[in-house]
Amino acid sequence: MSTSVGIQRQNRASPTPPPPPPPEGGVLLSIVVPCYNEAENIPLFYAKSCEVLKVLEGQGVSVEFVFIDDGSKDETAKVIQELSEKDERIRYAIFSRNFGKEAAMLAGLQAAKGDFTAMLDADLQHPPSLLPAMLEAVKNGEYDCAGTIRTRTGDSKIRTFFSRAFYRLISKLSNMEIIDGAGDFRLMSRQYVDAILSLSERNRFSKGIFQWIGFRTKWFYYENQQRASGDSKWSFWKLFIYSLDGIIAFSSKLLAIASAIGIILFILSICAVIFIVVRKLIFGDPIQGWASTICVILFCAGVQLLTTGVLGEYLAKTYNEVKRRPHFVIRKQK
Repeated sequence: MSTSVGIQRQNRASPTPPPPPPPEGGVLLSIVVPCYNEAENIPLFYAKSCEVLKVLEGQGVSVEFVFIDDGSKDETAKVIQELSEKDERIRYAIFSRNFGKEAAMLAGLQAAKGDFTAMLDADLQHPPSLLPAMLEAVKNGEYDCAGTIRTRTGDSKIRTFFSRAFYRLISKLSNMEIIDGAGDFRLMSRQYVDAILSLSERNRFSKGIFQWIGFRTKWFYYENQQRASGDSKWSFWKLFIYSLDGIIAFSSKLLAIASAIGIILFILSICAVIFIVVRKLIFGDPIQGWASTICVILFCAGVQLLTTGVLGEYLAKTYNEVKRRPHFVIRKQK
């Protein structure tokens, strides 16, 4: 039994050990698969992937699967272990509880030993059929990463609207171009993976990390795929919280906006006071407007709570970083 605590201490004490040498004339490709309640989809994903990877293996490419069970409540861990007994190419890590997809992706990248690493979801929404073309784009050294962009065919108009609004907003706030529709499905060189692992932050937002580290990326487009089985784990609320985490992780402009709002309201309040005093001195009108005064007070109180909440979010993220707890705890691995 081991935990990520021991893994991370070892990484700080000495550099990450190099991956095993590839077979003569070939390379090693790691397939990282984060899983959460995907017991029904994993056999389908494995069978489909093996069909595609036969082409690569015929070209001298060796393959390893790295399944990460993110504390699933179904039989996901059992299915993965049964597959690993039948196929020696399969390795896995089973979390002690659900730590989230970001932690699962990080664990998979830490465990991957390949010269190249691909990351796919187990629900077949990421088509494995793209892997040969993606590997070809990165293997020749012209690109460091092969990323994918899915079309929004089949998505609701409301979800599409909010998703595009988020990408526009975070691109402006973070001064990075985070491409609309670009996901976690990508194939990366060893240098690209090492760059990701060098960022040890606790509040991880991979879409931002991928853009922040730079490197050359070739984009592949694919049609929106339906899940092979089961329902999506991402509700609208979870996506909303995830988007806020991304904005806070890669931009401090919200703090500047809150300060600007405070300055504007302060100036407006000074102008209002001057107006009331002048009107009283010139016209002698009694001070009126009880209802409007209450509205202004409520508005200002709401703005104060909003800006305090923004400040609290940044403080909470800082608190998590300072504690330096491990990203995940592994209950069992192979």
